[in-house]
Amino acid sequence: MTELVPPTQPVPLSVLLGQADLGLRQVAGPREDRPVYAVHTSEMADPVPYLLGGEMLLSAGVHCPGTEGADAYWDRYVSRTVEAGAAALGFGIAPVHDTVPPALLEACDRNGLPLVEVPRETTFTAVARAMWQSAAERRHHELRRMTEAQQALASAAARAHPVPAVLRQLAQHLGGWAVLLGPDGAELSGAGTRPAREASAALAALAARLRPGPSSAADTVGELHLSVYGLPGPAPSDGRLALGVCAAQRDAVDGAIVGVAVVLLSLLTGRREGSADAGRSSALVRLMLGAVPKDVAPLVGQAPDARWTVVHGRRKGRARAGEALWAAELAAGLGTTLIDLDGDGLRALVPGSGGVRAQPGWTLGTSAPVGAEDLARGDVEAARALRRALAERAPLVGHRADAAAGVASLVAPDEARALARARLAPLDGSPALVETLRVWLSLHGSWDRTAVALDIHRNTVRQRIARTAELLDTELSDPDVRMDLWFALKWC
Repeated sequence: MTELVPPTQPVPLSVLLGQADLGLRQVAGPREDRPVYAVHTSEMADPVPYLLGGEMLLSAGVHCPGTEGADAYWDRYVSRTVEAGAAALGFGIAPVHDTVPPALLEACDRNGLPLVEVPRETTFTAVARAMWQSAAERRHHELRRMTEAQQALASAAARAHPVPAVLRQLAQHLGGWAVLLGPDGAELSGAGTRPAREASAALAALAARLRPGPSSAADTVGELHLSVYGLPGPAPSDGRLALGVCAAQRDAVDGAIVGVAVVLLSLLTGRREGSADAGRSSALVRLMLGAVPKDVAPLVGQAPDARWTVVHGRRKGRARAGEALWAAELAAGLGTTLIDLDGDGLRALVPGSGGVRAQPGWTLGTSAPVGAEDLARGDVEAARALRRALAERAPLVGHRADAAAGVASLVAPDEARALARARLAPLDGSPALVETLRVWLSLHGSWDRTAVALDIHRNTVRQRIARTAELLDTELSDPDVRMDLWFALKWC
């Protein structure tokens, strides 16, 4: 099962356990330090419909039917909690139980779920408040660290010898080693704590495997995290430079700091590629004057029959400072400079048919590889894939290439479109109802996940689906009706 977690700042379980005023104590389950994304209180017998994943579920055991059949009951309850993706279970000692039921202890050990005892004097509200306070403090610390690193790197780039200065600041803020590598992997300049020879060789090998254009690669050697980033400017020997980073840890803030350094080093070591800029400008002008994408593809370095992958994205959390600098990091990760950032949204064109990798801080949906003449279709596919990724809390979801196969392909396209128009005619002029129905059916009738995918309240989803059923004069709980409508939506 894919782990589903909400887009919030996580707090390690150990942080909550370490707060003396709460008095929490882990009494069963694995002792690993899991991230907690939220605290949710529920006395429902089945927690799955009410969890998004990553929560500490709090319960006082009100829902337990009694001692008879307790073993089977708690085993099912814990297995369903694990299935929902909960990070831990907090059990309140009061007002129903004086101690944690032995059957619950055994079930948590058996199912691998951390079980935390909440003492009688600690309210569930206090646990939730402590969770959000800790999350806010961690977020504030990250923002301050990011701001300080940006300022330090920008100041270093303005010094008399900017490249070594930027590398020194980068190594200092990462607590590791930062090195500028030549085309053959040779060290041109480095700063920080130099790693063992094995890690240095691994960095050089990663640099040699970088793809043409903006790209990056990563590996690990023991407990060290290694990353290399290709710089767009040429090296003095007419080869390619790369930034190598080696550190004992790596989180989202570290990645953002490296992204700033990549942009600065690219500006400091590179040269302007006037011909590429001119080509993109020419392509834009021709498109605005009516040219078709296939005819302007050569102007952006692609053959007329080249394949493209369309990418749609949504930012996780709030926008970060230095937006122009983060765009370069994103371009390096996706392997393309054809990126459109619009607030928290992203659209990009990635040349070729290769796979697109997940990017830190973004939720992405991708199309199947399409020709330039089918980019509009790819745009629709990527948008639908993104909605599914948001609903499933997955970092990356691709278009299902086999979606058109099966029994649907047995119906002639013209006849299929006519059937679809007739079936969905009562919804004409109501695009919100159509889209809500499409997403709701694709997510197997889940109210919560549909609400997340469409960024609306779950009650709004229920109202729209009820209105849709009324207009269509049908019963949407009937699986045959759902299947019929799903095909109609695919054909329209």
